[in-house]
Amino acid sequence: MKICFIPIDNRPVCYNLAKDICSIDEEIELLIPPRNLLGDLTKQADIKNLMLWLKNSPEVDSIILSLDTIIYGGLIPSRRSTETFFELQDRVNSLKEILIAKKAKVYAFSSIMRISNNNCNEEEKEYWKDWGKKIFEYSYLTHKGESVKTDIPEEIIEDYLATRRRNFEINKLYLEWQKEGIFDTLIFSKDDCAEFGLNVEEAQILESMGGKTKTGADEIPLALLSRSIEKDIKIFPVFTEPEYKNCISNYEDISIENSVLSQLELGGFELADSIADADLILVVNNFIEKQGELVMGWETKPFAGKFVPPDKPYAVADVRFANGADNAFVAQLLPRIELESFYGYAGWNTSANTLGSLLACLKVKFKAQKYSEDAFRKLQVVRFLDDWAYQANVRGNIESPCDIKEQMRPYEEKLSQIFKYAFSSEYIYPWNRKFEIEVVILN
Repeated sequence: MKICFIPIDNRPVCYNLAKDICSIDEEIELLIPPRNLLGDLTKQADIKNLMLWLKNSPEVDSIILSLDTIIYGGLIPSRRSTETFFELQDRVNSLKEILIAKKAKVYAFSSIMRISNNNCNEEEKEYWKDWGKKIFEYSYLTHKGESVKTDIPEEIIEDYLATRRRNFEINKLYLEWQKEGIFDTLIFSKDDCAEFGLNVEEAQILESMGGKTKTGADEIPLALLSRSIEKDIKIFPVFTEPEYKNCISNYEDISIENSVLSQLELGGFELADSIADADLILVVNNFIEKQGELVMGWETKPFAGKFVPPDKPYAVADVRFANGADNAFVAQLLPRIELESFYGYAGWNTSANTLGSLLACLKVKFKAQKYSEDAFRKLQVVRFLDDWAYQANVRGNIESPCDIKEQMRPYEEKLSQIFKYAFSSEYIYPWNRKFEIEVVILN
């Protein structure tokens, strides 16, 4: 099976993770553009050469496409770009011609521009450092239908709304393509949502026009990758805190149960009626009342039960904390892992991020045509080093990007024993910030 994959940007979870997942089945050939063509925190993608790469790529079965990358230069540039709708229109039409000529199944997603609730302009326009929280409040109250009095300068509000309108009009163009049959699947992503907001209102309008929206963003290309791999798999979710599965995760607007069901549907899975009826069990280490987040100082009750692996093959979505693992749960999980029945672990960033990436791993591993156990071991070591060792432990002990090799060594040794996998590793800060690291496995 040949898959063409254009990710959101060059972060490890967008670029490397897709390659690592597909390598579990050596019969999957993943065509992905050179990493230097993709954007990062401060640089947009090389759109012209990405278009050429896509146009000249060989015949494939499916194309997984981040539309924001090819049109704006990435997810972050989609919020920062100053190009007008008419300036973008030629690029959009060129992409349409390429996709029609490819004659492959196209699984695509486009973001609904997020509204970050903080005064941080790291991923937004410059004025967000002064007015971010007030723009969020303006958006929230406007959608809620309440009167809004604000001291935000008029030119800033006008610029912000103009950017939203432009992106919204581009998304409506994609809906027209959907009606023409260009997309096998088209998803509009809702990133960092609240209950109300102009982004939520746009999602509702797109849905009323026949569009399909999903909470999440970074994991959606992986979920679409999963969807493109057609296997019949029945999944039964088991929650460690079943009485709290209706609670809403940080950065999302739906319950953790609905997030699970949404990701299963998008990934092309069937929901089993019972454990007995399931091919695999999805263990969800969910939170009590409020999702925690270690780096933000948001506490929640850690796992206090006794983890007993299911009698069937299973995978673990660790969402008790956002942006990192639940140490109490991982302490019980690791000694009980048996590779014959274990289908993967994830605990990165938001609940949707964790679920979408985990399910892609599960889909590829299940009845793989040419299974590579070494590739699976490597993927699990990377995820535990990132989601557990770094995010839940080491990250909180450093002030800024620095050499963490010695701090990571005890975790490396433990994982090497658990997975019977000899390795050495290096750690890179791809965007020169603490938020993410790149785990480089050296064999």
